[in-house]
Amino acid sequence: MSGRLLAVNDIDLWVEEFGRADDPGLVLVPGGASASDWWDDEFCEALADGGYRVVRFDLRDTGQSTTRPLGEAGYTGDDLVDDLAALIVELKLAPAHVVGLSLGGALTQRLAVARPELVASVTLMSTSPGGADAPDGDDGPDGDDGPELAESTAQPDLSDREAVFRSMLAEERLFAGTFPVDENRIRRISNRIFDRAIDLAAGANQWGVPPASGTRAQLADITAPTLVVHGTADPLFPIEHGEALAREIPDARLLRVPGLGHQFPPPETWELIVPAILEHADRAR
Repeated sequence: MSGRLLAVNDIDLWVEEFGRADDPGLVLVPGGASASDWWDDEFCEALADGGYRVVRFDLRDTGQSTTRPLGEAGYTGDDLVDDLAALIVELKLAPAHVVGLSLGGALTQRLAVARPELVASVTLMSTSPGGADAPDGDDGPDGDDGPELAESTAQPDLSDREAVFRSMLAEERLFAGTFPVDENRIRRISNRIFDRAIDLAAGANQWGVPPASGTRAQLADITAPTLVVHGTADPLFPIEHGEALAREIPDARLLRVPGLGHQFPPPETWELIVPAILEHADRAR
């Protein structure tokens, strides 16, 4: 594992890599306002052991990537998609296997439409097709639901390590499915985020930026092999969102994960999710 800053689009993105440099690239795109630390080291290592150069990275305004004061983002969803594209190009990963979760899944959808030459396969986790006609009238991860997620728990004192942990633990419990929340795991992730972050408050910028351009109808234009991974207990995007994605993207496959909520995959799900991602990527090679 190695971490460094990568200069793209006049900003810096913090990237970490697992596995062999000459293996095919697999990029993990995190959810909104979530540092890359939420992708567990062991999860990344398991994917790397499957024969992939795994890259996790901090979106703008999270972790150690370029960060702007809260309320002064100065970028759009299209810029986040461009950052992802530039990362793939700069690291010479193209075509890459791209795995996106929630907001990261929305960015991955747009990348697959706009820059298909950069994408070998797509895995969409806990995300939505978006649009006014999405299930339950939900606008999806790049629409109006970000503030609901961001404001779901009281804002903690961001200078207090314990308060930040308690807030992250409460939010994980709110959006988790039926699996027990491992406090030790959340504390480990929270402490690392606390220690690395330039500005913990800045992540909320992502809820206010204009979404990436494009339409739901363009899902039909995605040519990359697509796997949809969706929890049956997702309280933010119920399973119908995953079913809609799998139905509207040509030849997409749907993996229902029993008990998974709207969360980065907890260890209890890895025996199902990791082999599915690896098998999907292998098929596309």
